[in-house]
Amino acid sequence: QVQLVESGGGLVQAGGSLRLSCAVSGRTLSNYDMGWFRQAPGKEREFVAGINWSGTRTGYARSVKGRFTISRDNAKNTVYLQMNSLRPEDTAIYYCATTGAKTNVVITTTQRYDYWGQGTQVTVSS
Repeated sequence: QVQLVESGGGLVQAGGSLRLSCAVSGRTLSNYDMGWFRQAPGKEREFVAGINWSGTRTGYARSVKGRFTISRDNAKNTVYLQMNSLRPEDTAIYYCATTGAKTNVVITTTQRYDYWGQGTQVTVSS
């Protein structure tokens, strides 16, 4: 049984930082590409950042590029999202997800991800 558990969300002031973690069990992380998505109230779930199985490819949504960094520790079966210079518009539930793929690209579409975590709330106050 594959499980993903996010942690690290919370309330932060604009300009602050948070580091999200996603612990994966039931699947050997080193065999799969991973991603972070977010969903704000009344909006569709959107791609935030992705990383391929080896960590050699990363990609970001235009809205977070230069502020967020995705990384992975395959030995710990964990993926991270470092979020700096947070803005109120970053407020959302953040989800990590795993694909069934092992590629050399960054997968940005939700349909390509087969397992999802329960999400962690990030709230940025102005």
